[in-house]
Amino acid sequence: MPEMTFAQALNAALREEMRQDPAVVLLGEDIGLHGGVFTVTRDLFSEFGIKRVRDTPISEAAFIGLALGAAMTGLRPVVEIMYMDFMLVAADQIVNQVAKMRYMSGGQVKVPLVIRTQQGGGRGNGAQHSQSLDALWSHVPGLKVVLPSTPSDARMLLKASIRDDNPVIFIEHKLLYQTRGEVSLGDDALPLGVAAIRRTGEDVTIAALSYSVLTALKAAEQLADEGISSEVIDLRSTQPLDIATIVQSVRKTSRLVLIHEAVQFGSILSEIAATVQELALDSLDAPIRRVGALNGPLAYSQPLEQVLLPSSDQLVGVVREVMR
Repeated sequence: MPEMTFAQALNAALREEMRQDPAVVLLGEDIGLHGGVFTVTRDLFSEFGIKRVRDTPISEAAFIGLALGAAMTGLRPVVEIMYMDFMLVAADQIVNQVAKMRYMSGGQVKVPLVIRTQQGGGRGNGAQHSQSLDALWSHVPGLKVVLPSTPSDARMLLKASIRDDNPVIFIEHKLLYQTRGEVSLGDDALPLGVAAIRRTGEDVTIAALSYSVLTALKAAEQLADEGISSEVIDLRSTQPLDIATIVQSVRKTSRLVLIHEAVQFGSILSEIAATVQELALDSLDAPIRRVGALNGPLAYSQPLEQVLLPSSDQLVGVVREVMR
């Protein structure tokens, strides 16, 4: 299998789906000749042309509305919103139209629409370009929310999202774009809503999302040196949420620590913790712990930004506490 960066794997998925299905079209700011600010759409304009790779004005509400209409009438649009933060500009279209149109039509129309966007800190991009708002979209019935952590998953989950007849919010962490890994080039797609066990363990379950999966794996290596065996679960999506895999792991390890880069208060970690407590309280030997960002806007100053974001050292400390 060839090795690719996360960005290259996304590019491969888009190219493959566009070659296979002429209904797949791309919309977004600077995705054409420029190839996207993170190069995910590089060279697609030269192959597919302006009719299928369309640069849009800086008006998220307008081109999300355009994509919704296109999806309802037979196309499969993949829209890029440059930074998660600017999805809020199109929140009315996404929450009140995109998410609800299939339901409100009694199933008469499908909405095969993918909204690709970037979230997360670590690059000093400032408070208006670094938010992790996946919990907001996960709260809206009718939306699927996907957060891959590896190049291989990025390719296969994007293909599955494009083929889905329901709207999908496909979230890419900015720090993942240059990570590398082996990627299968078969015509395969992963089912949405199925978690992956990245590392097996016996003493504690660590469930993570997106870039925090890498943080969890780093912490697991350090904990292994201390004699603590960690099972690391990559959730891969929040809607659907594979709670069964978490519960199964917790019934084995008896401990659960959750990590994600979003602000901890009101994050998806809280929903997971509550659900696992309802389903597997009898298996827990320690309280469920959450590791998330501190409750403040992410700073432009990178040293201050790092204070706010969760780290592997912080995760290691929390795991030590639940093992006491």
